[in-house]
Amino acid sequence: MKQLILLSTFIAFLTACGNADKKAADAATTTTEQTEAAEAAAPADVTTVQWLDSSQNFGKVTDGEKVMITFHFKNTGTKPLIISNVQASCGCTVPSKPEEPIAPGAEGKITAEFNSEGRVGKASKNITVTANTKEGIAVLMFEGEVLPKK
Repeated sequence: MKQLILLSTFIAFLTACGNADKKAADAATTTTEQTEAAEAAAPADVTTVQWLDSSQNFGKVTDGEKVMITFHFKNTGTKPLIISNVQASCGCTVPSKPEEPIAPGAEGKITAEFNSEGRVGKASKNITVTANTKEGIAVLMFEGEVLPKK
């Protein structure tokens, strides 16, 4: 009797393991299919952008001054341009992006405020832009010189 219970438990264990493996395999297949479908659909929403001034020099400023930099661009594609994120290379720069999609043929801008306080000397900063373009990201750059207070 003990052997029968032991054998039944062993068979149930094997069957359960087989089902778990099958469920995991089915889930993996479904996830892969969903990912492939999303990747196949994604190129339809991709557009192109032309940066009119991706690199700028703000010149010389005195320590403590705040500088506003504006980068202009044009959506040269056939789909709306969606800028999903802008991120500065350090905390001294605060970028902002358009909240609405930019229509094909339309122009837009990204602004960044650079706080020069405590940054005496040459300054060179990057802003990484994430958008629905073929490249996916663009890096904007600005530079200048921060002079000490007199």
